[in-house]
Amino acid sequence: MYSEKIEINTGAREVVHDLTDRCAEFLTAAEADEGLLHVWVPHATAGIAVLETGAGSDDDLLAVLEQLLPRDFRWHHRHGTPGHGRDHVLPALIPPFASVPVLDGRMALGTWQSVCLVDTNVDNPIRSVRLSYLRG
Repeated sequence: MYSEKIEINTGAREVVHDLTDRCAEFLTAAEADEGLLHVWVPHATAGIAVLETGAGSDDDLLAVLEQLLPRDFRWHHRHGTPGHGRDHVLPALIPPFASVPVLDGRMALGTWQSVCLVDTNVDNPIRSVRLSYLRG
């Protein structure tokens, strides 16, 4: 298995950060052919999603998360900024991983699909992401 940890600066705002180009660079460095790309975020307050970006879907996802998980004082987990408890529920809805088939050295994503880091935790501006390639 070929693996690498990268760091992403998400800043002090909620983001859907597109990792697709970085994943493609990783597969090139891994000299990938046929196999599986696994993307893992080792944080209790972030997730990995495969979705369309740039046409508003990323903003729509953040809006839906705000509706489902409001940033208010209802949460039992209360350290950090107000409503931070919601960030700890996020990985139950958007898991901290995704696996993507790799065919002929490239991710077998659909036309509009992107691999994205979803981070609603404004208290933690730096995120680690583990990229792993398992040859088929």
